[in-house]
Amino acid sequence: MALFPKKQNPVQAEADLTRLPRHIAIIMDGNGRWAKKRGLPRTAGHAAGAETFRTIATYCKDIGLEYLTVYAFSSENWRRPEEEIGAIMGLLKKYLLEAISRMERDRVKMEFFGDLSPLTPELRELCERTREISRHYEGCQVNVCLNYGGRDDIVQAARAFALDCAGGRADPNHLTAKQFSGYLYSGNVPDPDLIIRTSGELRLSNFLLWQAAYAEFYITDVLWPDFSREELHRAIAAYQSRDRRFGGV
Repeated sequence: MALFPKKQNPVQAEADLTRLPRHIAIIMDGNGRWAKKRGLPRTAGHAAGAETFRTIATYCKDIGLEYLTVYAFSSENWRRPEEEIGAIMGLLKKYLLEAISRMERDRVKMEFFGDLSPLTPELRELCERTREISRHYEGCQVNVCLNYGGRDDIVQAARAFALDCAGGRADPNHLTAKQFSGYLYSGNVPDPDLIIRTSGELRLSNFLLWQAAYAEFYITDVLWPDFSREELHRAIAAYQSRDRRFGGV
């Protein structure tokens, strides 16, 4: 028996949208396989996946979700073919330009988790403009993990804490988990309640390793470009059916 058996639709009950988790995180996996099944280049899968992200992010805002975090580009994704990386970065630029032009209407707050320094100056500037424009908005915050890795996140947090200790601004003898969390890219964002992974893979892939300590998981065989509002409802219903004890009884 598999430790984590794959079940595409483990819960068929309707999600109660009045009892949403505060924070949903999604590993958006399967763009390449979606394209391959259709005889298309991988870049076509990423384009379709970008549209799905737009749809799901807008829907999460509409139903009143507080936080949505998505794994857009990992620190390991630089190993992919140059053409594919270029296509992903082109889609990011297109999305940010469109987001900036519509932010006053949509009022979705955006943040970025990860080391943005390897991006082009143009993309870094677009990310900063997006952050700045949306800083005063309230409501759903969409966190885009870009050049992000969970281990790197912990290492950069440890470096920042060590620098504060060296500068007399922190005391290592009084460090708490809550205090350390403030040094992570996610800062004061609450940990995810629910982590969704598409495409059926059963691993975290270096995503939010610290923050995922007590998250509930929902694995679906649906490839990311085919992920729908209905599948999101199934994930939320599965989450609502569980008893979260956080190590207690």
